[in-house]
Amino acid sequence: MTMNKREFLKTGLQFAATASLGLSLAPSAIAQSGQGYRLIDPPQTTRTKGKVEVLEYFWFGCPHCFAFEPSVNKWVANKPDYVEFIREAPPLNPAWEVHSRTFYAAELMGVTDQMFDEMFNAIHVERRRLREADKFAQFMGELGIDADMFRKTMDSFAVNTRMNQSMKMAAASGITGVPSVVINGKYLTGGSLAGSHEGILRVIDERAAEEQKLL
Repeated sequence: MTMNKREFLKTGLQFAATASLGLSLAPSAIAQSGQGYRLIDPPQTTRTKGKVEVLEYFWFGCPHCFAFEPSVNKWVANKPDYVEFIREAPPLNPAWEVHSRTFYAAELMGVTDQMFDEMFNAIHVERRRLREADKFAQFMGELGIDADMFRKTMDSFAVNTRMNQSMKMAAASGITGVPSVVINGKYLTGGSLAGSHEGILRVIDERAAEEQKLL
């Protein structure tokens, strides 16, 4: 069952009331974690069997996500074999919807690697005003991706389903800002909890190593 427009806006506004683009969580949540993370209660089911799942929540328009990407990309290139890295782009704010549609359309068309870094660069370095679906599809065309097919995919049932799923996952994990990282459905970390990009990656490595022992 997909989320209709009214439900989508209602859910997005609920998230927006508490979301912070600066990675922040409530002081009480920070106080609960002296180790750079907090426990997710109850733990969430992961999609990866036989590996430790590391799940990053992000938004293409977020400058903090853009700043984190070089660090996380370097980490991904050298991650342990027992770790599976996944990204999700839930529209925590209704204004993020077109970015989310762009990410999930790319995922469904199998062109994520072709567009991911280029999209961040276009928004944050080139300062391109990519705010409408048609503009995003046009940009995909510049990258050699079928623009018409991409535009249709953005409005597809499959993309609506993925967006709905991502919103439910974010809510269940207590995601209120991006970038946030969930390790094996049990631990949530981010800049406000870990203190820095290096701190986030340290938490990921430490928690993933512990989870690997339980596989």
